[in-house]
Amino acid sequence: MIVGYSRAVRAGPWVFVAGTTGTVEGSVVAPGDAYAQTLQALHNVDVALRLAGATLDDVVQTRLSVTDITRWHDVARAHEEVFASAPPVTAMIGVGGLIDPDMLVEVEATAYLGS
Repeated sequence: MIVGYSRAVRAGPWVFVAGTTGTVEGSVVAPGDAYAQTLQALHNVDVALRLAGATLDDVVQTRLSVTDITRWHDVARAHEEVFASAPPVTAMIGVGGLIDPDMLVEVEATAYLGS
């Protein structure tokens, strides 16, 4: 672990997922394709949630950091597809860059497991 963080942390009925990008085994998928990277990042969020005892249906908030905000439609389309049945509140923020220049999107999610 280079950075020293957890992908997901469960605290009571809450699960927090952060620093999730469109990567597989450390490699960025689909360089230049914000839609594909967002789908992969959200898949990675799903895996982290499941390991913490939650699902995408439990997500109440997402935050999307996007390196090229002009691609927001592609990011939004992927987000809408994944959360079509129960959209969480969300924020999409344009950022100057991520840790790898091929990364276009980073996702954070908060899930609630209460009643």
